[in-house]
Amino acid sequence: MTTTEQGPVISPAERKGALVGVLLALFMAALDQTIVSTATPMIIKDLAFPTNWITWLTTSYLVTSTALLPIWGKLSDLYGRRPMLMWGLGIFVVASVLCGLSQTPLQLVIFRAMQGAGSAAIFANAFAVVGDLFEPRDRPKYQGLFGAMFGLSSVIGPWIGGLLTDYISWHWVFLVNVPVGGVAMWFIYKRMPLLRHTTGQQIDFYGAALLLLSVVPLLIALSLAPVSYAWNSLEILSMFALSFLATFVFIRHELKHDGAILDLDLFKDRAFSLTALASFSLGAVFLGSIVFIPLYMVNVLGVSATSSGATLTPLTLGLVFGNVVSGQLVSRIGSYKPVLIPSLVVLMLSYLWLALTLDADQTQLSVIIKLVVLGMALGPTIPLYTQMMINTAPRKKMGVASSSATFVRQMGSSMGLAFLGTVFSAHLAMGFATQIEPQIPAQFKVALTSDMSAEEAQSHTKSQAASFDFDQLRRSIQEQVTEPTAQAQAMAKVDTLQRSFRVLWADATRQIFWFGFFIIVIGLLFTVFIPEVPMGPAQKRPAQEKVA
Repeated sequence: MTTTEQGPVISPAERKGALVGVLLALFMAALDQTIVSTATPMIIKDLAFPTNWITWLTTSYLVTSTALLPIWGKLSDLYGRRPMLMWGLGIFVVASVLCGLSQTPLQLVIFRAMQGAGSAAIFANAFAVVGDLFEPRDRPKYQGLFGAMFGLSSVIGPWIGGLLTDYISWHWVFLVNVPVGGVAMWFIYKRMPLLRHTTGQQIDFYGAALLLLSVVPLLIALSLAPVSYAWNSLEILSMFALSFLATFVFIRHELKHDGAILDLDLFKDRAFSLTALASFSLGAVFLGSIVFIPLYMVNVLGVSATSSGATLTPLTLGLVFGNVVSGQLVSRIGSYKPVLIPSLVVLMLSYLWLALTLDADQTQLSVIIKLVVLGMALGPTIPLYTQMMINTAPRKKMGVASSSATFVRQMGSSMGLAFLGTVFSAHLAMGFATQIEPQIPAQFKVALTSDMSAEEAQSHTKSQAASFDFDQLRRSIQEQVTEPTAQAQAMAKVDTLQRSFRVLWADATRQIFWFGFFIIVIGLLFTVFIPEVPMGPAQKRPAQEKVA
């Protein structure tokens, strides 16, 4: 980077280096949202996780990575993108090492939360950097790369986690971040300019505290209900009440504060607010297919855990294709909606296709074809809504606008996943209780829980709808039924029950896509009414240029 009397400038080579660094950082942070999923069983076994702590492996990361987004965005506007990205990457890499070295469940949960705090800085700044370095008409081409990187890392996370866990150790699910983070920090430190837009303001610590009180209890409640606590339990209702009260106070405070953490004035713009609602809606369905399709592959089609992660590869390819191509199309057309609306229509139809056809007799090839179409339609939604929100904001507020866009999408994903998970588990539990459990002979139920305490047996009965052990049931029959004919009849009965179990899982998975279909319809309606966001004329760039 060089400097003139007018301010800092950046060359094309430096711009590319900065993009490489930010892309690597985004890949790493997004990867850790899903990479732990396939390593979780081994982590639970090695560290002896208590049952009620298991969800915190994901929850601790998700809560901090979402709640701190607006705060990091404000800090980057005040003090610059580069130092905030360096701080975020530093926190993330150190936390990754500590996660990999953890010896107790408490240590791992705390360090996962620390990882989330670092990833929030990356998410808040990554998309804003494109707005800083490129003019509005040029941004979609590069934003597509960022969206593709986000989608790629989110989808291949379970597969990479499975490979590392199976062939090396679950510790490397975290330690693999160290070399990637180190390379990203080198590019950002060496290539990226400061990119600061606001001076003379102080961070609003009171607003930041209120925001955390608004978001953290809400996300914790949504993560814990209904598995750990019932929806109407005192714990869940108290967290909802605290979140509602803090949100009310936060909004009143932010409307009166000049240096607001979450600039609510941005939401007064009709294009910004409608785009935020559409992004929230599409965020609610984004993780649905990523989380539930691998479960369907394992429990219905009977593939291995590692293979189920690899099954998402077609979705990954579709996401990358949709991201890159949509960015190029928007840059050529000069308009977002002609690309977004057809993509949402295809996405809606692909969800409908899955809702109507997913059953226990699907072939892996038919699922792959559906996932390719789904990925291509879902791809454009990741970067384009974010860029539309950034383009409606003044240049000095790009960091806040970018973090707000990511915050809205992350909140949509968190709340949507909680809602879809509730629909899924309720359908599965009800079906298991009425269709499967009554057909299991009482003596075999006793045998399956004979080595458990009464409390453990009750907990096992409540949770067995998700992963009933039919192999253990067969072993119990072999031990208790010695007469060949009776044993063969009992085994045939187990085969029939297992078939019914797979049908039930397929039915529950279809419910996810039915609800996802209606959520997409809502997102499509919001998108139709968004005023077209101006992009400005394409501009040829000199070898060096001024950067704000």
